[in-house]
Amino acid sequence: MPCLNEAETLGTCIQRARRLLVDSGIAGEILISDNGSTDGSLQIAANLGAYVVHCPERGYGAALQCGILKASGTFILMGDSDDSYHFDEALPMIEKLRNGADVCMGTRLKGRIMPGAMPPLNRMLGNPALTGIGRLFFGISMSDFHCGMRAFRRDAILGLNLVTVGMEWASEMVIKARLARLSFAEVPITLYKDGRSRPPHLKPWRDGWRHLRFMLLHAPFWLFIVPGIALIAVGLLGQCILYQGMIHLGAVRLDVHTLLVSAILIILGAQAFFSGVFVRLYSTLAGILPFDERFDRTVRRFTLEKLLIFCLVLLIIGGGGFLTTLADWYQTGLGDLNYQITMRRLIPFLTLIALSIQGMFNGFMLSILFIRTKVPPLSPLE
Repeated sequence: MPCLNEAETLGTCIQRARRLLVDSGIAGEILISDNGSTDGSLQIAANLGAYVVHCPERGYGAALQCGILKASGTFILMGDSDDSYHFDEALPMIEKLRNGADVCMGTRLKGRIMPGAMPPLNRMLGNPALTGIGRLFFGISMSDFHCGMRAFRRDAILGLNLVTVGMEWASEMVIKARLARLSFAEVPITLYKDGRSRPPHLKPWRDGWRHLRFMLLHAPFWLFIVPGIALIAVGLLGQCILYQGMIHLGAVRLDVHTLLVSAILIILGAQAFFSGVFVRLYSTLAGILPFDERFDRTVRRFTLEKLLIFCLVLLIIGGGGFLTTLADWYQTGLGDLNYQITMRRLIPFLTLIALSIQGMFNGFMLSILFIRTKVPPLSPLE
């Protein structure tokens, strides 16, 4: 149990946890990971026979990670110290681990939420939305992505190298467990009203954004590549339609101005796509995301030489069209031009030139990330 000034409810939580161990015949310990309490929580825990560890770094995730490192059990059951989760009802979660699951999530959304236990905004919007995003981005089948009561194999979670120290630790654990292909299970639980008289540490909007930001940063495919492909598709559609001439949609007239917008969408989309490839590759090299053999094989198939040839073809087409347009202007004596005709020809060619140069630079950047480097030997002092 992470603890920060939980004197009002900590004793009840410890008693419930002890009831679980005694009634179920489980050989276990009750560990309190203290995050700087000053209200007598530590004395309460010590008097009730709990094992107290001191986490010097502030944060929900830091306290949990410290407790997991100090724990000695094969399985760990975690939950808050505010009596919103009743540990004496958690035996089904332990049974899931005994039956082979690496992680068992509690699910409040399939269980019961007692009156006053969860703000309506969290219940109707926050938790369902974040859970839905997690299911979409990472293929996680759990119905309650951010439930605070969980059980898991200690060695499996330590193997994930979790690094966040705040509330987003809850998301990091689930995401990295899924990416590491750990086996999941879930059990419906009851969420009770917080037993404390003071406001909770949780800040819904701030912490919700931190969870969402963490998920986005660990899903470069959805953050960069999907929007990039969408922008390119919309831009290409606009270019193909408007290259033939002006079109009317009711009272709306789409002309070269829209053609220019389409070109910008294509260029932005291409850069977003390349950014997604860079982020995914760097995340793998830095150990942030696990190695993806299919992604690695696909990227390596498109070598720098192939990309340069493709970009050179685009440059020749775009440059040829640009020079042809310039020659036509020269033949008119460099006089006034019909912008609807000239720009309709010029914009697509300039788009190809921009894409070719953009692709060449990004290709070299991508190749840098693939350069193999030797790790320098350690000095005697190290």
